[in-house]
Amino acid sequence: MSSKPCILIVGAGDGLSASLARVFAREGGYRVALASRHPERLAALAQELGAMALRCDASDGTEVDALFNQLDKACDASLDVVIYNAANRVRGPITEVEPDAVAQALAVSAFGGFLVAQQAARSMLRRGRGTILFTGASASVKGYPHSAAFAMGKFALRGLAQSMARELAPQGIHVGHIVIDGAIRHPDRIDSSAVPDSMLDPDAIARSYLHLVRQDRSAWSWELELRPWVERF
Repeated sequence: MSSKPCILIVGAGDGLSASLARVFAREGGYRVALASRHPERLAALAQELGAMALRCDASDGTEVDALFNQLDKACDASLDVVIYNAANRVRGPITEVEPDAVAQALAVSAFGGFLVAQQAARSMLRRGRGTILFTGASASVKGYPHSAAFAMGKFALRGLAQSMARELAPQGIHVGHIVIDGAIRHPDRIDSSAVPDSMLDPDAIARSYLHLVRQDRSAWSWELELRPWVERF
């Protein structure tokens, strides 16, 4: 058990989730729990931050229930922030994309968000406080060619966030949706030297998430759009 506030990041990996974990641990003072279908890949990050790396398939209700039961004990029933960062992309022409692949993409991008958010809300409502954040994308508001499954999932996740925000805000739970409108910088994907800062810096994104968590309840945001200065609206 720890007296520190706890944050759970679902769909954790080595990109944005790693920046979220580091920023919330070092700048926010949070104890971090990372959930992934492959927690062994998070061993180095977990060791670096003293974080928990837990297995969970977010689209499986039984595994989500087990995850929150673990965290109730590890966090002394005080889970302060939950971030849903899981997604599944399926690309292809609408006439050719496999229905089973689309169903799985929707299960991860949207239904998993519901399962995690439902458990988070139940936990937070007992204490009358907490923050639930969903990671969106350009596809949350703009459907692109050959990307129907991703758009369907992200549109659904945004609708879930908006509905939850209206339902739970009066009960003390802050719900937010973050539209990441642009490519995120990664060691394998960097800015062009001709156009510096043309990609979103993951640490800068993470600090925007922390800002949402720290907002005064008299001025809560339910949605935040983030894009590099060269990205078109």
